[in-house]
Amino acid sequence: MIGAGNVGTNLVRALCHKHEILQIYSHSAANAKFLADAIGCPNATNDLSTLADDADIYIISIKDDAIADVIASVPDNGALWAHTSGSIPMSVFASNHSRYGVFYPMQSFSKQIETEFSDVPFFIEGNCPESAIALTELAKTISNHVYAADSDTRRRLHIAAVFSCNFANHLWALAHDVLREAGLPFDVMKPLIRTTVEKLDTLSPAESQTGPAMRRDYDVISKHLSMLSGDKHEVYDMLSRSIIKKHFNSNKP
Repeated sequence: MIGAGNVGTNLVRALCHKHEILQIYSHSAANAKFLADAIGCPNATNDLSTLADDADIYIISIKDDAIADVIASVPDNGALWAHTSGSIPMSVFASNHSRYGVFYPMQSFSKQIETEFSDVPFFIEGNCPESAIALTELAKTISNHVYAADSDTRRRLHIAAVFSCNFANHLWALAHDVLREAGLPFDVMKPLIRTTVEKLDTLSPAESQTGPAMRRDYDVISKHLSMLSGDKHEVYDMLSRSIIKKHFNSNKP
């Protein structure tokens, strides 16, 4: 495993139960050793020149902007190499390695919380059928939801994930600020958030849309906007307009 961040840490925790993790690399020696010790792996390093040369699969799970540099720094040893990014194309390996692919788990990961992988969807791409099959079989050892997805499809998946997770979480952060200003805890929002998500089991997102914009209640929207400033005002206004435009083909308010 090349990388001991949020994704790499959770992958190692899941994979170590069914596979032998030969080595863990991180640019931070302390992080590599901490994760290696946690799973009983005897080999941790922060030096790419000391990577073990006898692994079957090398998984690169680091920041997107560092993937190409790492690939260029490690020689092709005939093993299967894969990265875990939703946005970086598989072709990043093409000039340096002969067997390669993508091993993309679409989930939000945090080191502090151990992820249950059985429901995490994996999206696999390989430079040849054999590479795709190997990565698919690896994913199936920890997940019940494994799909093939080329680089363009994976980029679209990543965009959808940013909307569904990252942007939604940012809106919760803005809501947290509004509640804090009113002296209320964010916990009061959690039942509403849970119900909103649970409705998606039976309704599409468009069908489950509610709120002032969906009702075209411009008086309420105007009053809310008058209470907001800065980014919160801009985001509320933009999203209200977006909801109205999507559902009613109108740019009002």
